[in-house]
Amino acid sequence: MPDDTQDVISGGHLVAKALKAEGVDRIYTLCGGHIIDIYDGCVDEGIEVVDVRHEQVAAHAADGYARITGRPGCAVVTAGPGTTDAVTGVANAFRAESPMLLIGGQGALTQHKMGSLQDLPHVDMMTPITKFAATVPDTARAADMVSMAFRECYHGAPGPSFLEIPRDVLDAKVPVSRARVPKAGAYRASTRSAGDPEAIEKLADLLVHAEKPAILLGSQVWTTRGTEAAIDLVRTLNIPAYMNGAGRGTLPPGDPHHFQLSRRYAFSHADVIVIVGTPFDFRMGYGKRLSPDATVVQIDLDYRTVGKNRDIDLGIVGDAGLVLKSVADAASGRLNGGASRRKEWLDELRAAEQAAIEKRLPSLKSDASPIHPYRLVSEINDFLTEDSVYIGDGGDIVTFSGQVVQPKSPGHWMDPGPLGTLGVGVPFVLAAKQARPDKEVVALFGDGAFSLTGWDFETLVRYDLPFVGIVGNNSSMNQIRYGQAAKYGLERERVGNTLGDVHYDKFAQMLGGYGEEVRDPADIGPALQRARESGKPSLINVWVDPDAYAPGTMNQTMYK
Repeated sequence: MPDDTQDVISGGHLVAKALKAEGVDRIYTLCGGHIIDIYDGCVDEGIEVVDVRHEQVAAHAADGYARITGRPGCAVVTAGPGTTDAVTGVANAFRAESPMLLIGGQGALTQHKMGSLQDLPHVDMMTPITKFAATVPDTARAADMVSMAFRECYHGAPGPSFLEIPRDVLDAKVPVSRARVPKAGAYRASTRSAGDPEAIEKLADLLVHAEKPAILLGSQVWTTRGTEAAIDLVRTLNIPAYMNGAGRGTLPPGDPHHFQLSRRYAFSHADVIVIVGTPFDFRMGYGKRLSPDATVVQIDLDYRTVGKNRDIDLGIVGDAGLVLKSVADAASGRLNGGASRRKEWLDELRAAEQAAIEKRLPSLKSDASPIHPYRLVSEINDFLTEDSVYIGDGGDIVTFSGQVVQPKSPGHWMDPGPLGTLGVGVPFVLAAKQARPDKEVVALFGDGAFSLTGWDFETLVRYDLPFVGIVGNNSSMNQIRYGQAAKYGLERERVGNTLGDVHYDKFAQMLGGYGEEVRDPADIGPALQRARESGKPSLINVWVDPDAYAPGTMNQTMYK
């Protein structure tokens, strides 16, 4: 008789082998009886099992892990409420184009439709917010379908996949000879495309002859690790660059081609506008904020995104880094790439940029108490180093930071993305610090946003993951409060949006971290430094003016 321990393998161990083949070195999870055989397999494969306090945190952490590492993240949750708790994290990854796999438990196939514990139609619920969602029907298919799900994460623009695995499928053992375990590197092809060569030549020609070009470098520049190509293009052709999402930090602050506050002016006056890796969604006014007289070019990984919501003059489907490199190569040697003609245009934009800075300078330097949010985010910006990964989690306070905080390196900015999900901060800290322990992590929370997933601060303490956390505390959901006041009057501005005066510094201390309260703006910088030196997860509770609103909040641009 053959030795069963060598000739058979369980579904959970097959899952772990497939995760290992994909390069996954940790899973984020909250335990449940349906999924524990995956844990057993992960132990054998050397995959770390990171246990959190809420499944939403597990899903957000898998999303954050993918953004930081460039490899897909993985979360494993139990059936029913375990899976539904993770829906928000998967939806956020879907809108943010982040590749991750969520594995959910399910009742046994032998109890299908009988009303087993935590039975729900998970695949039906997940299908609209994933690139692939399926049930593993047979133990021998477990590894094969995990690899299939990862492959689907990279079809077009990246995104999440979902697999549910019934308990008896996961726990059963099958002969090793029956199971397909895909070999690492042998089941996924490169998806990198440099775009249509004819379109590349056309774009190069447009940029060479443009008088007033502008380029927006979006999240896909970082997703495709196209930073060097983007930098080379804008410097060689002397093009002003604006950055959003994970594209922030592509150019360092102070670079002559780095612009931040003059984007609306540029897009109103430019003759050629290149939009890279950013859809015409609400952040772009659905494309209506671009000059109707400009030649508009859109570059994206997903064909469906190009030309959506507004007409374009040229669309290129492909990898941002490869496309930009190809354009720079095609333009090289042509009339100096037109670079010499653009000095006046860059000077014009720099003047608009400086005017915007001077307009808010009094608030950036304000000594008022309660503290003006501009002063807080200005202090945070000054505090960041080239090794600081900045994470924004909130509404109004993070809207303030988007105008002021400038990450100093590529891939050092994290926010939820276009779903606008509050609560990503703590799980993103968890993922970023575990994936890159050499990096400092600095996170700014709104007090409302921190409340959603803040209990996993304890997870950061438990795993000894120091970071500098700041809570901009105005005891309000201020982005909503402003809209209510404007629409219904001051007598109804406080309906459903007012929070208690919570001392988050004491919350951090209670859980074993470092906590400090700040009411005087002069104390912000020293408090941040003490948090850095504490070597602990930290929360600096900064009381900010509840009656100060970010311009984006006052314009209510997110709802237009």
